[in-house]
Amino acid sequence: MIKSTTVLNTDISQISIEEVSEILTSQNNISVAICNANSLVRSVKNSELKKAINSFEIRTPDGFPVAKALSILSKKKFERVDGYKVFFKTIEKGINKNTSHYFFGNKEEVVSKIIIKLKKDYPNIVIDGYTCPPMLEVDQLVSEYGNLLSNLDSKVVWISLGLPKQELFMKQMKDTYNLTNNLIGVGGVFDWVSGTKMKAPEWAANLGLEWILRLAQEPKRLAKRYLVDNFLFIIYFVKQLTNKSKTL
Repeated sequence: MIKSTTVLNTDISQISIEEVSEILTSQNNISVAICNANSLVRSVKNSELKKAINSFEIRTPDGFPVAKALSILSKKKFERVDGYKVFFKTIEKGINKNTSHYFFGNKEEVVSKIIIKLKKDYPNIVIDGYTCPPMLEVDQLVSEYGNLLSNLDSKVVWISLGLPKQELFMKQMKDTYNLTNNLIGVGGVFDWVSGTKMKAPEWAANLGLEWILRLAQEPKRLAKRYLVDNFLFIIYFVKQLTNKSKTL
């Protein structure tokens, strides 16, 4: 069992990128949440989202704030386990294992570029297909596409629906179907892999500055996430540190 530490109200897994990719390519029916400051703050406010994320087998410390908080609370050093690096490490590790992949969510133009790139960079990759659904509520997505996904032979299903829809969708899929494939919500990773949006360089991400580039690219959509939720993350975490129970 993977050890975890509660950061705010979310049980963050003490795990590395290598370990996540190994699990995704060797085990079945695993669900992974890539947890950043925004998702943890939203989980404080949204009990349904908190329940969904904490029900998954793996909750990775994505982003500088979450990794730093995990290190402080666990008294061990943890690096960022972000969706972009998990994506490529899992692709690479799965080549020799004949791991099959399926893509669900985002736009067709984005996913098509991902597939072209992956087939060029990894000629032996196994891609079973993709689905880019219209904008639907979680219940509708499960109703419309649940049977399709649950009957896939694909080892890993990469899901890009955005927070909190992708996490709630994954939870409802697990509750409704007897799944054998692994589900991992990666949100904006699809855009970075396809090249439709620019990803911050690694040095900036390691310094906790990735949000600046993302905000510059999508100020209207991400302003609240970074200017409000990141500030709230600090407030909530300080509150947790001063609370004897070490939780909110």
